[in-house]
Amino acid sequence: MSRTGQLIPSQQKLAEKLTVLNDRAMGMLTRIYNIKKACGDVKSKPAFLSDKNLEGAIKFIVRKFPHVDSKNNYWTMPFVQSQLQQVNNIKGEIMKQLSLYYFTFVDVMDFKDHVSELLTTMDACNVHFDITTNYDLTKGYLDLIISYVSLMLLLARIDDRKAVLGLYNYAHDLTHGKVDQNFARLGQMILDYEQPLKKLQEEFTPHSKLVACALLSLHQVYPRRNLPAEQWRQAQMLSLVSAPGQMLNPAQSETMPCEYLSVETMEKWIIFGFLLCHGQLTQSDSAVQLWRLALSGNYVITLFRDEVLYIHKTVEGVFEGIKGYSKRVTETKECANYAVVNAGPFHRERRAFLRTALKELVMILADQPGLLGPKALFVFMGLSFARDEVLWLLRHSENPAPKLNKRPNPVDYEDRQLPELLYYMEELRGLLRKYNQVMQRYYVQYLNGFDSIVLNNLVQNLSVCPEDESIIMSSFVNTMNGLSVKQVEEGEIFDFRGMRLDWFRLQAYTSVSRAQLVLRENPDLARLMNTITFHTYMVDSLDEMAKETSDLSNFCFYGRLFEQYFQWCLETPSQMRYSISFPLICSHFMNCTHEICPEERHHIGDRSLSQANFFLDEMAKEAKNIITSICDEQCKLGDQLLPKNAAKTISIAIERKRNQNKAKKLPQEPDKPGRESMRRSRTDVTSMDKLYLMLTELCSAINYTPSIQVWEHTFAPREYLTQHLESRFTKALVGMVMYNPDSGEIAKPSELLNSVEAYMGVLQTIENYVHLDITRVFNNVLLQQTQPQDSHGDKTITALYTNWYLEVLLRRVSTGQIMFSPNRHAFVNVGVDPNQVAVNAEEFSDISELRSLAELLGPYGMKFLNESLMWHISSQVAELKKLVTQNKDVLTTLRTHFDKPALMAEHFNRLRDVDNVLKRVTIVGVILSFKTLAQEALNDVLKKRIPFLMSSIIDFQKHFPETPENNMVRVEIVNEMASAAGLPCDVDPALCAALRVQKSENPDDDYKIACLLMVFIAVSLPMLSLDSQSSFRADLEGHTNNIHCLAKAVNSIAAAMFTIYGKGRVTIEERLKEFLALASSSLLKLGQETDKLALRSRESVYLLLDQIVRESPFLTMDLLESCFPYALLRNSYHAVLRQDNRM
Repeated sequence: MSRTGQLIPSQQKLAEKLTVLNDRAMGMLTRIYNIKKACGDVKSKPAFLSDKNLEGAIKFIVRKFPHVDSKNNYWTMPFVQSQLQQVNNIKGEIMKQLSLYYFTFVDVMDFKDHVSELLTTMDACNVHFDITTNYDLTKGYLDLIISYVSLMLLLARIDDRKAVLGLYNYAHDLTHGKVDQNFARLGQMILDYEQPLKKLQEEFTPHSKLVACALLSLHQVYPRRNLPAEQWRQAQMLSLVSAPGQMLNPAQSETMPCEYLSVETMEKWIIFGFLLCHGQLTQSDSAVQLWRLALSGNYVITLFRDEVLYIHKTVEGVFEGIKGYSKRVTETKECANYAVVNAGPFHRERRAFLRTALKELVMILADQPGLLGPKALFVFMGLSFARDEVLWLLRHSENPAPKLNKRPNPVDYEDRQLPELLYYMEELRGLLRKYNQVMQRYYVQYLNGFDSIVLNNLVQNLSVCPEDESIIMSSFVNTMNGLSVKQVEEGEIFDFRGMRLDWFRLQAYTSVSRAQLVLRENPDLARLMNTITFHTYMVDSLDEMAKETSDLSNFCFYGRLFEQYFQWCLETPSQMRYSISFPLICSHFMNCTHEICPEERHHIGDRSLSQANFFLDEMAKEAKNIITSICDEQCKLGDQLLPKNAAKTISIAIERKRNQNKAKKLPQEPDKPGRESMRRSRTDVTSMDKLYLMLTELCSAINYTPSIQVWEHTFAPREYLTQHLESRFTKALVGMVMYNPDSGEIAKPSELLNSVEAYMGVLQTIENYVHLDITRVFNNVLLQQTQPQDSHGDKTITALYTNWYLEVLLRRVSTGQIMFSPNRHAFVNVGVDPNQVAVNAEEFSDISELRSLAELLGPYGMKFLNESLMWHISSQVAELKKLVTQNKDVLTTLRTHFDKPALMAEHFNRLRDVDNVLKRVTIVGVILSFKTLAQEALNDVLKKRIPFLMSSIIDFQKHFPETPENNMVRVEIVNEMASAAGLPCDVDPALCAALRVQKSENPDDDYKIACLLMVFIAVSLPMLSLDSQSSFRADLEGHTNNIHCLAKAVNSIAAAMFTIYGKGRVTIEERLKEFLALASSSLLKLGQETDKLALRSRESVYLLLDQIVRESPFLTMDLLESCFPYALLRNSYHAVLRQDNRM
């Protein structure tokens, strides 16, 4: 104001106030929205609002609102006081919890005052609005009106507003002795806006002239922006190749900012603007045209986020109360019917057009990113058009159409191809980020080399240019003249916000009455400055422009629809590649937050994280399921190639050969593997083709980006797939073992290895579709499978096979139906038909199966298997020690009197549990024999896999000197290394480790027990001849009851025990010599026996001595011949061979 009281427009700071109040409006909308949602949810609203004890007090306060004053007479009535006593008890808690709500309402009241003041000031300044010239001023003005109207409508929707304000004020009165200073005006505002639209119409009556001026300027923009898809196609909208000769020309328009202005925003301006200033509908045909067009395109419009307004019902309710508006009511009903029936197909066709148009844009710009400079306007137009269509579909899908005479087609509101449109929007945003510097270089040169020159010439040719305006425009020219490409190359950060604010100010200065420079009389200046503003955005605010034109943060509040479209996307193979757009959209969610409402940041941030995590997890699960289906099919095909499946073909061929001259009908030969790959036509599509197509599409989505940034968190889509593949591969491995603890059935290692290789082959092909390190998956999973438990504590194939071989196969050996055959290097079934037994031992223990087992388990798994075997042996040795202890005195006598036959016979008869000792030693031998087979298989596998490393290990073991300097500990370390590689060792390190646990505090006692154990075994050997199962089978090179395994048991136990308790190799040799002497002496007594039962298997038992010496690295044949006639051994071999031939 001047000293004379006259209003000076240039001093009113209209631009600054509009900027501040529009930002404030978004903050207030956010806070009121959160209060409405909190009060509408029982879980989040203040607890005392739902407290039954306070129900009467709250109802009373609401009924008397706004007269909430404890000093009024009726508040002192007894029944009132009894109800309000509860409030007095918790007044502090009420003020604490409701203060944020209360002062938010106070802020709304203050905001309302500032808006009213600004609108009145603009009326006084008689501002002229035109969206095509003073774009920022007109948009800021209309945005403020719409935000204000939306705020007051939302305020009226808060059901508990009177309870919240009344309770807080009463608690304030009780605490401070007076009501809050803002409550009187606040209460009146709440009452005034019980019917918000009626009150708003009254408020805007003085402003209707300016509102109408701003709205009517949309007549040049809105109708051409709201065209059907068919006209877009005819005009080749957004096409870069429609005019190839002009492809490099910059996209220009006389109304640059209007080209990407949201249609939804314009529709809100029109609907709310003419609803408040409805008198214009009777004065202007242009207003009626805009009004009808806006009403025909929607039946709901967004207030804020997911809060919507059913526009036709609302308009009818307002107009029905106005005299003479019956025609408008009828017109509104017609528009409602038209919108319900035709809006759906209209927008469906536009989405179909935009899918192809944006796809073309993406493909051309990705191939020629230099076109992003001249054609940037097309990019932002496409993003804005697409965003409008997506948001239209969201709000109309979530909110059902009103029940009218005509019903909509539900298909129009279920777009299963929406993910494709979202994907191309994200692609364009990605191109803008990726080629940001390309656009900066282009527009810096444009501003410096063209815009500054044209603006300078235009300013100089202005007929009137006041000093203030001249200074501002000169600063524009100087700013642009100071730009250079070098700044872009050096990474300098540009900031044109000040320049854009100056242009906003200039619009305000030149759009008021009595302005010396009138902007509407200089349209060229307005068009040029609007274009320059767009160019500055391209240099310093690309992210802001992308947010303005393509922000989809509203999906945050349409969670059900968001997830539904995602599920539809995964169900449609042609849309799977676009599924990555959903987690990418989650990064938009934080755009909807506002600094005035910081408390919702964590809530929305957590929602964005959980949604992104859900989408990526579901995508990885779907890919995993597809891969699993492919793997299962490939495993079936791999099983067809197993040798066992050739048996049927061979039997049919033999049958045909036998009956080739007979008329007998022959069985049909089964289909050979590979038949499924033969096709008669390219159009034949198999289930595998469909699976691979789905896999290709889904992997394309997962491989789209290496990382996604959501609320300062980074998501890696490929890691989700990696984790799911690891989990699935682990479960598949264990599942393919097919272990049944009840029946003892398990898959053969070779068949499992075949299936695993098929599975891995499929997984390796995934690298063709997505950049994954499948080797890492294999290493993680297979290494875990070499341990008894995986990272989740579940059993692995190592645990399952170890348990099966110990608890099933080796336990059945003791029943006499399975024996170890050194000749075949396997355990074989004896005495029964292999087809009649549950477990065919040879199928699980021959060299090929154990090699497959070693391939699967690896060195770590085989080590665990060996350790488990050694644990069982140690338990048997512990029992043997107990038996030795029981017979200690007798064994001591036998040890010292082995040269006295009569005394030996007498004391031998005093021994107890001789059969038990032999049985346990045999079990130990059987286990050691199996261990030897497993070690040989591991050695074969490692020689094939790591021949150079194996040769080094063999050389190291062979040449490591056993000298006093290299004590037994060092030797044992070398043996451990060799044993881990499957190499045989004179002293088994695993057995030593298992037996060392049993070592007592007195080493002399342990040594003596070990010596007596060898004595016990030696003197008990003749008892084996009494067993008919002790006969030697030459074809299998073993005894039927596996006593030939005693040889390995004796040597291994002796070597291990005397290594632990003795003094190394010397002690072992001495004790084994003693054992050989005792055993030969005991066995030679069999020659003096006359009992036929004792002689039944004598020759077979004699062979044990030969086998013990052959197995031992510490005994020699010369030593054996010195104490046992070799002729007797030779005759025994002849005898068992003749006996075997007779059988």
